Amino acid sequence: ACLSTVSLKLQFLQFTSIHLQFTRLSILLINFVVITDDGVSKSFLAYKTNSSAEKEQLQTSYNTLTKERYQIQTSYNTLTKERDQLQTSYNTLTKERDQLQTSYNTLTKERDQLQTSYNTLTKERDQLQTSYNTLTKERDQLQTCYNTLTKERAKLQTESGKFTNLSWQKFESSLYFLSTESKTWKESREDCLKRGADLVIINSDKEQTFLFNLKKGVWIGLTDSVNEGTWKWVDCTPLTT
Repeated sequence: ACLSTVSLKLQFLQFTSIHLQFTRLSILLINFVVITDDGVSKSFLAYKTNSSAEKEQLQTSYNTLTKERYQIQTSYNTLTKERDQLQTSYNTLTKERDQLQTSYNTLTKERDQLQTSYNTLTKERDQLQTSYNTLTKERDQLQTCYNTLTKERAKLQTESGKFTNLSWQKFESSLYFLSTESKTWKESREDCLKRGADLVIINSDKEQTFLFNLKKGVWIGLTDSVNEGTWKWVDCTPLTT
């Protein structure tokens, strides 16, 4: 657009220069007619003829320049309009670019936030997986212990049945041996110790009721042999009421 404007200005200056020359020639012709006498009429006519030819050429050049100037002006106007349209398009694209940049920045920020959330969730998941694995291992260990205890309980129940047939009485988790022989407290304790047991220590009213319901004379593990009048159980714990 700038080069076209300079070219238009140069052509306009050329047109102006030719127009000035044509005007000066017309003035000289008028002055020449005024000051010329009859003696030089032929020279005047020749000059006039030449001047007319030059005038026609100048007129033709003038008309051509006028036409070119119009065409250049039209081209200039067209280029100016196109430039304005391009400027409008440029401004629109710039605005759209800025909006896209803003959207891009927003999406980038959201992506970073999501990435952070994802990393956090991944870490929590790994921690939960570790906890789950630990609990699973503990559960398996407990299951193994449970199975072992179940087998031991079954074995003990079998053993308990055998002891029951051999004058043993079961109460809750304990077995009580009932001798068919009459013995002193000391003899009874010695017999219990030989069997890997001891005289009974009563720990509850239920246990006392159980022993009473046997309806047999039994020795219990209570004695004042160490200090007469001070009763203690065979495990050395004092008697409490």
